[in-house]
Amino acid sequence: MKLTPQLEKVYGHEQQTALEAQRRAEEIAFAPVVFQVSRLMLKFGVLSFLAEHRAGATEAEIAEACSLTPYAAKVLLEASLSIGTVLTQEDRYTLSKAGWFLLNDRMARANLDFNHDVNYLGLFHLEEALKEGRPAGLKVFGEWPTIYEGLSSLPEEVQKSWFGFDHFYSDESFEAALKVVFGGKRKVRRLLDVGGNTGRWAMQCVQHDKEVEVTIMDLPQQLELMRRATAGKEGAERIHGYGGNLLDENTAFPTPAFDVIWMSQFLDCFSESEITSICRRAAASMDEDSRLYIMETFWDRQKFETAAYCLTLTSVYFTAMANGNSKMYHSEDMRRCVEAAGLEVEELIDGLGLGHSIMVCKRK
Repeated sequence: MKLTPQLEKVYGHEQQTALEAQRRAEEIAFAPVVFQVSRLMLKFGVLSFLAEHRAGATEAEIAEACSLTPYAAKVLLEASLSIGTVLTQEDRYTLSKAGWFLLNDRMARANLDFNHDVNYLGLFHLEEALKEGRPAGLKVFGEWPTIYEGLSSLPEEVQKSWFGFDHFYSDESFEAALKVVFGGKRKVRRLLDVGGNTGRWAMQCVQHDKEVEVTIMDLPQQLELMRRATAGKEGAERIHGYGGNLLDENTAFPTPAFDVIWMSQFLDCFSESEITSICRRAAASMDEDSRLYIMETFWDRQKFETAAYCLTLTSVYFTAMANGNSKMYHSEDMRRCVEAAGLEVEELIDGLGLGHSIMVCKRK
């Protein structure tokens, strides 16, 4: 398995002493408790109160300020000491560096909300999902084959956290991605956005280039969400819809050939065999001048190990909740699927946004 030098250093060699490894084992054993305590330290405002009082505060002061009973404050604060989000000295609590990041890091907050609202209850059924190859945890919300069919019917708070997670990672890469797609020698007149969701990328495209026409290919119910989200916005008249279920191998890509076929955080929603099928149908719609741009957060191409950590654990969401058979992919796995579909990788561009890469593909 090929890894970046930074990941090879962490994943290829033991990093911990025996005591550190023992501590990590107990952190794993108590991980659900750690998660819920930390979430409530945020929700009840304890971490933000400590951030505002850098000299520290007593249990009683924290309890009063955050509308907690003395018992509740004591339980949360003592647990948070062990977790490492707060410190104590002379009966006063202060915010630790980890607590500061949990409070202020947008990625940590997006991940926390996503895991609580979307994943937490369903992860109880992970074993079932792994054995059966289906999103067994999705039944906590409804009886759909995948989360995508049910997305528009999920509870409002769940939708908010799902889209918040999805948009946080994609939006950070849009500016750099626009330069890659529209900055080449070939003029992009027609762009097909596959799995375009609510049209955020499509809106970026029509506002970036006043002539480009964008077609979004997605499930019919997703196209309705897109139309509502883009209605009345500048350039929306140049965004079109093409309904279809990409899991159906009879669903062909629209023709004539588009200059660009764009797939952003899309193929990670499918198994390897499904990715090959989708890319094969994309290739069938392309001509020699067409290019397929696949933007993904490949876990093996991350500069920082923390990003790889987040991505490999996000794979478990796909197993338990989304579809039961996809993941955040290693780049070589994606390359293999692309080549099996009759395409070749022309270029692989790293370092976009929060760790995105763009795989540029052409017909063999």
